[in-house]
Amino acid sequence: MLDGRGADVSAGAHDLVIRTDDGRELEAELTWGDRTTPRAGVVLCHPHPQYGGTMRSLVISVLFAELSAAGFACLRFNFRGVEASTGSYDHGEGEQLDVLAAVATMANAVAPAPVALVGWSFGADMSLTVVDPRVAGWVAIAPLLRFRPTFPAASERRPKHLVLAANDEFRPPGDVEEAVAGWTATTVAVVPGASHFFVGRTDRVVAETLAGLAGLATP
Repeated sequence: MLDGRGADVSAGAHDLVIRTDDGRELEAELTWGDRTTPRAGVVLCHPHPQYGGTMRSLVISVLFAELSAAGFACLRFNFRGVEASTGSYDHGEGEQLDVLAAVATMANAVAPAPVALVGWSFGADMSLTVVDPRVAGWVAIAPLLRFRPTFPAASERRPKHLVLAANDEFRPPGDVEEAVAGWTATTVAVVPGASHFFVGRTDRVVAETLAGLAGLATP
């Protein structure tokens, strides 16, 4: 299997540079373990760049490892201005272009397998703004639903699974559940005992993410 640059990515993890439509270059990494044909492609979107979020943040790193072990191709990337990615934080505007570029890269790498967007915190909000037709569904982990004025995925018939933390310090799960009550094709799970950072609860995040991806993936 080849990535968008023609490199063999059928085993291990490979560094990539993703180019956005506005000329930014994003640091990224792509893997699907030892599976020749991935069940689906997953694009992982990290937490807020201005509060230490990177593609190596806890939940993203755990998902990158565990989902690839479960047969999914995984692409994680740094938003513009983070570590080796060029540009600077753009208040959720340019970051949507970053997600779109990552989706295009993954779709090209795994075609004809489906592609899903999985984001945590700020990354969850960003993923829910992108309704590219190549996206088969979304898993939003601890979305705050504050970083954009609207979330176009809300009205999409494609599936959305929200994974919330029972003890979220930044937005109580009840508030999020109320905000998404009218969303289409949306399910919600609350992880007991978890904070926004899911320390000690990442196993539950992995399980819920796999549940959200189950209907999109090839068995």
